Amino acid sequence: MIDLIVLGAAAGGGFPQWNSNAEGCRRARSGDPLAPARTQASIAISGDGEEWFVVNASPDLRQQINQTPVLHPKTGLRSTPIAGVILTGAEVDTITGLLTMRERQPFEILATRQVLDQLDANPIFEAVNRSVVTRKEFPLDESIALAKSDGTPAGLSVTAFAVPGKVPLYAEKGANPAEIVENGETVGLEITDGKHRALFIPGCACMNDRLRARLKNADLVLFDGTLWIDDEMVRAGLGEKTGKRMGHMSVNDTDGTIAAFRGLNVQRKVFIHINNSNPILLADSPERAETEAAGWEVSYDGMRITL
Repeated sequence: MIDLIVLGAAAGGGFPQWNSNAEGCRRARSGDPLAPARTQASIAISGDGEEWFVVNASPDLRQQINQTPVLHPKTGLRSTPIAGVILTGAEVDTITGLLTMRERQPFEILATRQVLDQLDANPIFEAVNRSVVTRKEFPLDESIALAKSDGTPAGLSVTAFAVPGKVPLYAEKGANPAEIVENGETVGLEITDGKHRALFIPGCACMNDRLRARLKNADLVLFDGTLWIDDEMVRAGLGEKTGKRMGHMSVNDTDGTIAAFRGLNVQRKVFIHINNSNPILLADSPERAETEAAGWEVSYDGMRITL
């Protein structure tokens, strides 16, 4: 069994973003049921519904845990059903939540060498005490059998694989800071129980043949849904960067995600990491209708999928 819960469906900043007065954020802030609020992107996975692994520690992690009963402590004065945290990148909105978990509770952090190097370079993450919380390198393209807190098999194996992306914005440097690379700076995660295959790819700059081959015939894919179109934020007056400049494919560009997935025979396709400017967050928008007509779902906080 693969048990998966969307802890947060939004991109960095969440929905509504704290300083946004755009229409969608105003609707979410007012409690509009057609524009429900969403926290920043993260999921939890389990092979038995008892012990869980959080994938990406968003800045909203404390809220996400509190609003997800299966992640609440159940024994003793202090405990957690969270056996580990898996990181798919080192962006602010994927690692900041680790600081929420600094209360000397044992668990394991799994990440690529590049991500661990970013954590090592910032002494604030030493607040998550290494004598209690282990950091484990997650080699690319190597299947890792997850273990529960007592060391027994968790029933799931995960494989981290490089996807086209870029370094975190705060780490950009050099002559071409927006260069798209495929070296482990940005990774996707393939999750399997031996029968089913789910992929989590919250950030991706473009599709290529390697990624197509991995996606083909998957049971479930949660994929980067940051923007509807590449220059969405520029058109709306919300920013100067395009999706491509930020290292994200867009949903409805001619070379975007909906087009790229045609013919891949993915059984269930779900957008996650959705920016507050993206109209697919609004249940009554034409863009949402177009997305659903193309066979895609739009994730929301608390969405639970079991394979």
